[in-house]
Amino acid sequence: MAQPAEKVGVFLFSFLCVLGSSLFALGSHFRGTPYLLPLMLTGRLLFGSGNGSLTIVQNRITAFWFKGKELALAFGVTLAFSRLGSVLNFFLTEKFEDKYGMQWTLWGGALLCVLGFVSAVVVSALDKVGMRQLGLDGAIEEESRKVRVQDVKLLSLRYWLLVLTIMFFYNGIFPFIADASKFIQDKYSDYSQKEAAYVAGAVYDSSLVLSASVGILIDYVGLRGVFAVACAVFTLPVFGLLAFTFVPPLVSTIWLGVTYSFAAASMWPSIPLVVPQATLGTAMGLATSIQMVGIGVSNLIVGQILGTKSSETKIPLWRWQRMMIFMLANTVCCIVTSVLLNIVDHRQGGTLNRTTKRSRQAEGDSEREPLNQRQEEEEQNETTGSNVTSHSINS
Repeated sequence: MAQPAEKVGVFLFSFLCVLGSSLFALGSHFRGTPYLLPLMLTGRLLFGSGNGSLTIVQNRITAFWFKGKELALAFGVTLAFSRLGSVLNFFLTEKFEDKYGMQWTLWGGALLCVLGFVSAVVVSALDKVGMRQLGLDGAIEEESRKVRVQDVKLLSLRYWLLVLTIMFFYNGIFPFIADASKFIQDKYSDYSQKEAAYVAGAVYDSSLVLSASVGILIDYVGLRGVFAVACAVFTLPVFGLLAFTFVPPLVSTIWLGVTYSFAAASMWPSIPLVVPQATLGTAMGLATSIQMVGIGVSNLIVGQILGTKSSETKIPLWRWQRMMIFMLANTVCCIVTSVLLNIVDHRQGGTLNRTTKRSRQAEGDSEREPLNQRQEEEEQNETTGSNVTSHSINS
């Protein structure tokens, strides 16, 4: 993704979030009319399109400015603020709705999206000033022009293994969180709906507290590939406890939040280390798309396993057990792909597992991927051809 495209993207996708949330809030004023569903559905579609794409642009900008520096910390802080929003939404939205009503609550959400759009304007301005100060704006545009769609097939094996590792890990996280409150109520009968929701939210609470400090740790020690394997391995007992024991669920949700924090701070910041700078936006977008497809398919499979359409119906424990086994299967796949990732990375120089000091010393060599190599070969061939032509003319 070229730098000008980022500037357009951050405005466009932020505006889609504002427009989508506003249409959704507007639809609440048409209760009992045929306009309610089309307005709300259109609003959610626009918001989803803008939000997902904005995340990709956000990751691209973060990776560009913090590559070779505090990259894991930057991603960790981003995750922490994202989880802070989730936690505040969890604690405050219901109280706000009780006091001011549903319509004002929805318009409050639209106002937050407007604040996000203002933030996007500020980020774009800072990005433009920084690029001009470093004299990189022209170089990035020129490099990005050389990238073609077919260059996607030249993304390294390390990249695809990393994407699969991310997908399988998140396949076990988000589908579980979506149904965790219901699971706790069905399996542990002494939990009310509110208490079960608090316990399920401990995943986000843990990641909110830990994300920044985990990012600092990973930036200091490196070993991103090792952390990716460790996160998957240490996630296995979580679903084992939930499936086969009656250990208090808070233990498992906090545990899952810890492994989630380490995974997010080690896996996503690894992408800029294994792809060329010019294709970073494309690589981030592909990774996000594949992750979302995996989560979507996993949700469909979980829905078939649980086999009920009513949230009031108690689901048999054997169905919940099968769901946890499915989560375990995804985690095992994550272990396999992360181990393969470390093997391939070791054979190609060990970029992911370098310490910060070694990474900075070898940054130029470690980040050379097939696309950059091919571009340099083409430039060398052009230079050679020009020299031969000049020699022939002189002869």
